[in-house]
Amino acid sequence: MKSSILVLPVLLLGAVLLSLMIGQVVLSPLQLWTGLWSGTGPGALTLRVLRGPATFTAAGAGAVLGAAGTIFQILLRNPLAAPDVMGFMSGAGLAVVAGVAFGISLPLPLLSAAGGLTAAVAVALLSVRRGAVMQSSLTLILVGIGVSFLASAASSFLITRMPPQEAADAQRWLVGSLAARSWQHAAQVCGLGALLLLVLALQVRALKVLELGDELAAGLGLRPGRARNGLIGTGVLLAAAGVAVAGPVPFVAMMAGPLGMRIAKVTAPGARLCAAAMTGAVVTILADVVARSIVPGVQLPVGVMTGIMGAPYLLWLLSKEAEAGEL
Repeated sequence: MKSSILVLPVLLLGAVLLSLMIGQVVLSPLQLWTGLWSGTGPGALTLRVLRGPATFTAAGAGAVLGAAGTIFQILLRNPLAAPDVMGFMSGAGLAVVAGVAFGISLPLPLLSAAGGLTAAVAVALLSVRRGAVMQSSLTLILVGIGVSFLASAASSFLITRMPPQEAADAQRWLVGSLAARSWQHAAQVCGLGALLLLVLALQVRALKVLELGDELAAGLGLRPGRARNGLIGTGVLLAAAGVAVAGPVPFVAMMAGPLGMRIAKVTAPGARLCAAAMTGAVVTILADVVARSIVPGVQLPVGVMTGIMGAPYLLWLLSKEAEAGEL
């Protein structure tokens, strides 16, 4: 068991090293080490400007997206439940695009958080029937998919009203991009992510109790509604933190939890969240490596690669759910 848990930190360190080495110019670990300590040469330029900021931004964004997806998958007990599938990330992306289109001078994390929370409220309201929220996780997911399509359509409409250069940048960002990332972006997502993950750590006990069911949770002194709303808010804010720096990167939030759980062989909610965060970071970093290396001279958006990786996984998951009678 212990050896399985150590696999993910090793994979994460390996992915970071690979990301720093591979690009238009391939560097050796010795060149990176020399650049780190001497501050000169191609290794220093790569670490400080070319690949270092993008690598650590990818790690931070992937970690928060992975943790966010796992929160919803545990709460709804459905592997399809994730902030990208349920429209929360599309809502965050729409808020950022609207801010650019209308000249709203607010920090991107605030715009992203506002959009994500608004989308979450919209999904909840649209899932209400006769004064109660529908209990079917599949229904909530389907409503979220509808909200996602609506937010994406609104974003596309706003992009058509922008000047050509701004429209091109916004379109690339909406796919999910790590191009031209700086240490400011890395510090932003890692700082916000660390704060939100600390808040999430304080909610792990509530998440464990909620797995037992609302009646038993209430019997143990927990207020299920309040605890669930707090976890949903934390999950949406985690997703928004990732969207603010990398755009709505698809499928990372959905894939990270199940993959991390299988790699680390863990089942407890706290361990699953840690595994998902590390797996999300690994997936995003590796996707960025492929995106900037697969076509010489061209850096593809990282979202293109995660989409290519995630689409077969989604099809397999849908077929598995159908066989189990869940669809």
